[in-house]
Amino acid sequence: MSTRDSVQRPAGRATIADVARAAGVSKATVSRFLNHRERLLSPDIAAKVEAAVAALAYAPSPMAQALSRGRSRLIGLVVADVSNPFSVAVLRGAEKACQEAGYLLMLFNLGNDGSREREAIDALARYQVDGFILNTLGRGASAVDASALHGKPAVLVDRRHPAMRADFVSLDNAGAMQAACTHLVEGGYRELLYISEPSKGVSSRRERIAAFGDCVQAHAPGVAGEVFESQDEDHKDAEVELDAALLALKRSAKRGKGAAVLAGNAVVTLRVAAAVARLGWQFGQDIGFVGFDDTEWAALIGPGLTTIAQPTDAIGHAAASCLIERLQGFVEAPRQLLLPGQLLVRGSSRAG
Repeated sequence: MSTRDSVQRPAGRATIADVARAAGVSKATVSRFLNHRERLLSPDIAAKVEAAVAALAYAPSPMAQALSRGRSRLIGLVVADVSNPFSVAVLRGAEKACQEAGYLLMLFNLGNDGSREREAIDALARYQVDGFILNTLGRGASAVDASALHGKPAVLVDRRHPAMRADFVSLDNAGAMQAACTHLVEGGYRELLYISEPSKGVSSRRERIAAFGDCVQAHAPGVAGEVFESQDEDHKDAEVELDAALLALKRSAKRGKGAAVLAGNAVVTLRVAAAVARLGWQFGQDIGFVGFDDTEWAALIGPGLTTIAQPTDAIGHAAASCLIERLQGFVEAPRQLLLPGQLLVRGSSRAG
């Protein structure tokens, strides 16, 4: 009777202890066989272990094997808000790079709750991730710093952390805002309103606000611009305040096509679209518009929304690639990769 016929399979998934018991050897002997160190075993012992593995349909845990070599081949990805299309698109790009290199991603969504940043890092560290990709809020008392990373390397995406020296991958915010603002000015818009989510402690939002100010100043005095920081939708006065800001913009328009809005991301774009509908306006007629982030629905609203498409897939891919290079021994100074956006012109900002 063969080993395959005589071995009784356990009710659940077979363990290395089950294989050792069936083969009549120690767990260390089975481990040597599984790690391709058969030269340390006699042919007879190796044959017994091989037969027991086959009889039990034993499959070693990839994580256990990786940990035995000192690496889990897991990468932890922390995102500020998975409901934001930007986060989802970056995730896809990072996942592709990880798959190409034989790594898996573990995701932790903060839900825009900055108090959970350290919780996210600690939770992923307990799964023995090899490193972190961080698209977090980066503000508040619990914001992560180098000491919170459990000695693991990290790459920052979109948002900088002043207390952390790490590779950084982002959209070229200054260049993208310059393209958006200049496009509106060249289209005859003279009163501009940049609408952002609250900027405190969020580097990408501050950079876009600063770039907007630089563009307006470069075209002054013929062009005027204001910044409005939109509150979250659950804020009781959010809609009223946004509607008031848009009405004030229209009143300020004096010549040419007048008023235009720039939206800081896809979340703000949806809020602006809802406000324009409440006010009974039409994009491209009553108000011009350019928004950051090109979503699947941007072309379907009104005459189509002009957008700045972020290279989200490339950002995610580059972030994961930078981290994997660090894991493979790259030790040079932190790098900064600023990738260009693409202006996609549609009816909301059409000239003439």
